[in-house]
Amino acid sequence: MNIINEIQKEITTVSEMPNFSAGDTITVSYKIREGNKERIQQFQGVVIQRRGTGVTETFTVRKMSGNVGVERIFPISSPFIDSIKVMKEGSVRRARIFYFRERTGKSARIREKRRFTKD
Repeated sequence: MNIINEIQKEITTVSEMPNFSAGDTITVSYKIREGNKERIQQFQGVVIQRRGTGVTETFTVRKMSGNVGVERIFPISSPFIDSIKVMKEGSVRRARIFYFRERTGKSARIREKRRFTKD
């Protein structure tokens, strides 16, 4: 019954995104336009948070570049995102892991979720 949500569903194109949450290591391939050229650049890091719903949903990815932490916020419905690949699923207890910003070295590791396969 919400008119705004119905209009947003009609306008936006829904692309298939994998399920990921905070603590997962992902690679985001996004398009960069430089002049009249367009190329795809990859940004690999740990998801710190997902926020919002629907069209306005965003996620924040953090990586270390040298000794400097770099964070980037991506809108989920952005046409510039080419693909998202989940590299590792992390096991964290919180939905937003802002404490990860202060961590360096061994304390900055995130346990990986164990997957048991039936052989």
